[in-house]
Amino acid sequence: MPFHLAPHHRVFAAFFLYAFSMGGLYPRLPEIRAQLGIEEGALGLALMGVAAGMLVSLTFIVPKVGDHHYRRYLLASLPMVSIGFAIAGHANHALALFAVLFGIGLILGVIETIVNVEADRVEHQLNRRIMIRSHAFWSFGFFGAGGLSALAADQGLSPATQLWSTAVLVALLTYLVMGNYQPAAPRHTALAAKETTHPTPRWTAPTAGIMLLVSVCGSALLLEGAGLDWSAIYMSDVFDSPPALAAIAVSTVAFSQAITRFFADAFVERFGAVRVARVLLLNLLIGTATVTWANTPAIALVGFAFIGFGASALFPLCVSAAAQRTDRPAHLNVAAIGQNGFIIFLLAPPLLGFIAEHLGIRWSFGLTLPLVLLSLATSGYLRQTR
Repeated sequence: MPFHLAPHHRVFAAFFLYAFSMGGLYPRLPEIRAQLGIEEGALGLALMGVAAGMLVSLTFIVPKVGDHHYRRYLLASLPMVSIGFAIAGHANHALALFAVLFGIGLILGVIETIVNVEADRVEHQLNRRIMIRSHAFWSFGFFGAGGLSALAADQGLSPATQLWSTAVLVALLTYLVMGNYQPAAPRHTALAAKETTHPTPRWTAPTAGIMLLVSVCGSALLLEGAGLDWSAIYMSDVFDSPPALAAIAVSTVAFSQAITRFFADAFVERFGAVRVARVLLLNLLIGTATVTWANTPAIALVGFAFIGFGASALFPLCVSAAAQRTDRPAHLNVAAIGQNGFIIFLLAPPLLGFIAEHLGIRWSFGLTLPLVLLSLATSGYLRQTR
């Protein structure tokens, strides 16, 4: 029978399963690249599939998903994502990998919106912050999947075998922890009424306020993606690391990100969003520079830990700010910031892959340093979000 959980614990579980269902593929990318027989540039183009699918979903599908569909979509979509990644493990061509990942991205766009809107609503009900801690459980999910990947690689299991095992586990956990899920009430009752009486828009359009929030978290999104997608390839290419150590690099990013997110809400309440954002961005700067010029695997892992720490809370802070804006329903603003965030994820894999193939994978990280400085310059916008 499904477990009975408190609303905020169910939100944490949803974030964990969201990441756990997708986190097993990326630590095995060196083996999948060898299986496909392609270089970094082609792999980057294939990895665009997830972000491209999410962008389409956030733009055209999410506006059609009303509150009464949340339970149905979440219960069905989490197992579907893990099954999709298991199918991706059998890809024998870069185009096939892109196509499967695109389909997964269509589902992930819906999950992304539902879990973030739920986190904001439960946060409002409890009258205390849980948004960043919710994202901590996303990172714990990715870390757990990365740890299983490292173990599977060490035991000689193929990526496909590991991913199918993960799919079975995700289906079981989804039933146990989400079986009794019911959506929380909207934060703004006036906007909830407006949402039901006004026609649903055909697509999600960003506003000027949302674009300013994207500028604050853009570098964190890019480097989070680089750390999770490319750290295993980095360790393999730069230091000729075995698959298990390459997988540990992914887990290092996810674990440092998770620990920071777990405790960050208290620091935001005490010191404010702007101060916390600036401290995180300074650490992101240090981590990126360390990875760019690391001369041993140990130093590189330290750099990846700093990247995970620095990239941890910027996006949750901006999602929370977007959800609390009163210019339109929360799910549209959350979808809009996610939409633009995943434009970054859409462009990042081929761009970083092109840089890695022509300048070396170190510079896939080094050339992002100016974007971190841009985020520092615009971080003051978190003071006013209405």
